Amino acid sequence: MTEFPSAVTDQFLQNSLLELTAVVFAIVYLILAVKENSLCWYAAAVSTLIFLAIFWEVKLYMESGLQVFYLAMAAYGWYQWRTAADGSVGLQVSMWNIGQHAIALALIALLTLVSGYLLKSGTDAQLPYLDSFTTWASVVTTFMVARKVLENWIYWLVIDSVSIYLYIDRGLYFTAILFAVYIVIIFFGWASWSKSYELRMKAG
Repeated sequence: MTEFPSAVTDQFLQNSLLELTAVVFAIVYLILAVKENSLCWYAAAVSTLIFLAIFWEVKLYMESGLQVFYLAMAAYGWYQWRTAADGSVGLQVSMWNIGQHAIALALIALLTLVSGYLLKSGTDAQLPYLDSFTTWASVVTTFMVARKVLENWIYWLVIDSVSIYLYIDRGLYFTAILFAVYIVIIFFGWASWSKSYELRMKAG
């Protein structure tokens, strides 16, 4: 672990400006998402385009492909979150029932096993099963964000924790730091969305 600080410094000196730019926009996205601000999807689109190229370069093919999905979800999320002409918000925070979560978790597990096996047997992908897990879990969870499902923050907590190991292994230290920051912001996101949900329930 004593090598980590110097490795971060070395990477910055070796032209990590592009990755750092993606990290900044990703943090802006999450902060705005916590505030339920639809502008978050613009920041997400910029960050996504940069990460698409970065992940492909380091052979995290599933993560790279995930960025294409993120672009589509940025458009979908903006459409769902947009403010109406009268100033009302188009979508409110909601919760999924146990059955919906069971389906989501089963889908993530199945897709992880299938794509992990295909990547391991047919490509030079690194950490294929972890790459697959973070990818498919992120697909499901990003949809939850776009639909303002409260429990998305719990899903992200697991995904981001695994992702930190994945990115450190690939030498993407700024991205690993980003996901550590994400974990902190997640708790604020949960608190903010929980309050929004409770207020909606009280209002009927």
